[in-house]
Order: sequence, then structure tokens, then C-alpha cells
Amino acid sequence: MLQLGDRYMAARPPRPAAGWDIQRLTPASRLYGANGLRAGADGRLYIAQMSGSQISALDLSNGEIEVISRTGGDIIAPDDLAFDASGNLYVTEYLEARVSVLEAGGRVRVLRDDLPGANGITFHGDRLFVDECRFGGRLVELDVAGGAPCVLLEDMPLPNALAPGPDGRLYVPLVQTGEIWRVDPDSGAHEVVVGGLALPSAVKFAPDGYLVCTQGGSGEVLRVDPRSGQSTVLAKLDPGLDNLDFVDGRLFVSTMSDGRITEVLSNGDLRAILPASFQSPLGLAVSEDGALYVADNFALYRVRGGGGLECVGWMSSRGSPGCVRGVAARGEGVFAVTMTGGRAALYRPFECSHELLAEGLDQPYGVANLENGGVLVAEFGGGRVLAINGRETTVMARDLDGPMDVEVGPDGDCFVSEARAGRVVRFGRGQAETVLEGLVRPQGIAAHNGCLYVVDAGAKTVVALELASGASEVIAADLPIGAPPGVTEVKPLRGLPPFVGPLGPFAAIAVGPDGRLFLGADGEGSVLALRRSEA
Repeated sequence: MLQLGDRYMAARPPRPAAGWDIQRLTPASRLYGANGLRAGADGRLYIAQMSGSQISALDLSNGEIEVISRTGGDIIAPDDLAFDASGNLYVTEYLEARVSVLEAGGRVRVLRDDLPGANGITFHGDRLFVDECRFGGRLVELDVAGGAPCVLLEDMPLPNALAPGPDGRLYVPLVQTGEIWRVDPDSGAHEVVVGGLALPSAVKFAPDGYLVCTQGGSGEVLRVDPRSGQSTVLAKLDPGLDNLDFVDGRLFVSTMSDGRITEVLSNGDLRAILPASFQSPLGLAVSEDGALYVADNFALYRVRGGGGLECVGWMSSRGSPGCVRGVAARGEGVFAVTMTGGRAALYRPFECSHELLAEGLDQPYGVANLENGGVLVAEFGGGRVLAINGRETTVMARDLDGPMDVEVGPDGDCFVSEARAGRVVRFGRGQAETVLEGLVRPQGIAAHNGCLYVVDAGAKTVVALELASGASEVIAADLPIGAPPGVTEVKPLRGLPPFVGPLGPFAAIAVGPDGRLFLGADGEGSVLALRRSEA
């Protein structure tokens, strides 16, 4: 059950039509992933959530969450956080090239908007430092009064969440080279403290003076002697670790892909504070053996019995094609996928490999398999549906108004949902026709037994269309899809090539071998199962 302050608070639960049942297959998420962590003076842990444009404060004594900056607000894609002595919260907005200030009184103002890839942020005394996590990133000191920044270093290999040391230096993890640098905050002179790390994502100093580092690539939390560079493993989690901080001497780490907050105990044991859950989810696919796979921006998951999540590949794992958005199962552990970076691929996560099919696409979303071995892709930004087979790409439909998902019917005809036009179109045999209209914002579509099922994200419903007769009915309503109640507009996330493309909502649907419908409830971050009631 959702608790006060969680990400999606609905007035009533999902409502199935007569003859249908709804089950929550995976638990609802309390956060939109978890990125930067910062201990507040009030003893709470403040959590930045980039993909949901939200900042929350977690009370560690009782688990209650208060939303500090809600999705749809003035802060977009927050990645890291830092408090000044007056309680003002400084925020890097990674995909907006900005640093904003959430003042103690609640007002938001933009401090700088010319810092592409703005990521790590920290105060060193009363001095504010920010780095840019991009190729050729910079380390800069910002004037809190709004003056021009002072550039300390340039051409840095993906700097991430930095921290001041007790020796007066800045310590900066470099993701690309697997190093931690020690930097003089006045001259920019620097040296390597330790190397050979697996995607170091953040550093903080422990109360005992040792440096603690999260490794996104290996999932290890390291304790580093800043004098010698010698390191030991404090704990081993899963890949995707993003940040860490200490609250009253207790160590907490965040996982960007699934929103976990984990406490690392002094003996190396782990204590779950917030469980793993979906950021969205996005594309859904059911494999031949009936297993459900879910694409969720930064990772591809298999849903285990009981609703547990098994990460089968994340964006930086070996052989990964990147940030996966649409997914279709092809058998024998192969998936056709689209990525936020404008590419389509065949992904073999269990073999740690992929085959690129196309690149340079304009916001591809849904993907479906064709009988000839090719794939069908909805290109939202380009307004097209593409058939990709080998090195050949054919435009199957053009001048569409926001195509989101595609499906191939039993007779070989193809269907596409047009989110902006509020309709579903069938194309094939040299013609196109509207088969369902009057929708608010259709997204995911799936065909089964002569019916086409459509997720209307704008109306928060699922519509069943009988293809032979054209009759349609709403089979589920009040679904936790899209923006949470009270939010009229979710500002789009622009992306930062080549790491991630534009991020947008995508509520998908898939059909299991038993006829169950699996629905991506991206508003609350869960998967729902919809099935006909037993007589």
C-alpha cells in the first residue's frame, strides 16, 4: 500500500470492468529511482530522482517520505544535492545543464544554466563546486551570488559525485578512467589517489577520515585510505550504485536503476531501507516460456514469481545496447529493443551481446517482430513507422502524429497508436485506416484472439477493440498511469547524448500465453495483471 508522500497518491484504486480482475503483479514504487543522496540537518536523507524530476526526504526512523520538489515542478531531472549553512538546497539538473537553488522558504531559482552534464555538487566551507559528467567535462567553482563561474579543470573523463576532504582538497571520481582524483580547489592541480575502479560514481568521507566510494560497474562499496590509496571492500551489492552519504555515522547507498536505498552496516551486512522497484516501467514482453520482461530506462528486468525483480542487463553492463525503452521477445533469449539514444538492436542479455539494427532514429518507442525476421519500430519524433530487416530500412507509414507503439495482427496487418492524434491506425495492403479514435493519449497496444488492447494513458484506461466488428469497451479505468494526481504537466527530459536520449512516458501492454494482459503502470512504477474473471 502506498504511504503518505509516495510518488503516486490516487483517490481510488484501479477499477476493472465487469468480467475482469486486476492484480498488482509487482509492488508500487516509492521513488523514481534514486540518484544523489544528502544528509539534511534534520536527520533525514534527501534523495534526488532524475527520471522522475522529484526530490524526496526519507525519515530513517519511521520510513516516511516527504516530497520536497514534486514531478511537474520547477526542478527538472535532479541528479545531486548539497545544502548550504542556511538550509538552502542546491541541485544539479543533469539533463537541463543547470544548477538551481531550492531556498529554505520554498522558492526555486536558477543559479546557472550553462553547465552541460551538471552532476556532482558539494560545498567546501562556503565555496560551491560542481562538475560535469560528460566527455570533456569541467570542474567549476560557482558564485552563489550568480557571478561567472571559475573553471578549475577541463577535459575531465566523466567526473561524478565529488566531496571535500579533511585535507582541504576535493576528491573527484572519474567514471571513464576508473580513478579518484585529489584536486587543489585553488589551483586545480591534481593527482590520482586510486585507479582500477569499476565505474566509480560517488565519494564521501566517513567519520573516521577514510574515503568511501560506490562502484557502479561492480556494485561494490569501497573504503579507501586517501593517503596510500589502499582499498578494501566494505560491501557487495548489485551494479548500478549511484551515490552515498552518512547520517549519524550510518552509511546509506542509492541504486539509480531501481531506487533501492540500502544501509551498509559496520560488519558489511546490508539492510534494505527502500526495496527495488521500477522507475517507470516502459516496454513489456512475454517470452515463449511465459516469463515477463520489463524495460525500464536503465535496465532490463525479468519478473520473478511473487513480483521480485531480476536485472538481466543494465545500461553499462557488458554487451548492453544502452538505455532500453521498447522490447519484444524473439525466442531463445533474444529481444528486439529500442533505446532512448535513437537506436534499435537485437539484444542477447544472457550472452552479454547485442547486434545493432539501426541508429539515428528520432525517439523510437514501441517495437514488434515481423514474420520475415525484421522488426517494426514506432519513431515518435519522426512521425514514422519503420520496418528494419538486416541493413534495409523501409518507411511503412509517415506523417503520423506522435506514434508510440506498434503491433502486428494475426492477418499480417500492422497497427500503430498515435498519442497526439488520439487514435489507432491499421496500415498494410497499401492503405491505412483509423480503427479506434476519440482517445486522449494512446500508448501501448497489443493484439490477442481477435482483439486489440490499447492503453489510453491520458484517460488512464485500457480499451479492448474487437477487430472484426469494430466494437470497443473500456475494460479497466482509474489506472495509475502517467502524471500523479494534481500534476497537469510533466516536463519532458531532454537527454544528454551519447549517454541518454530524450526520456518520455510510455505505458506499454503485453499478452501472456494464458491471455493475461500485463500493463506497465508507469505512474506508480508497477506492473498490473488484467484478466477475465473466472465464471
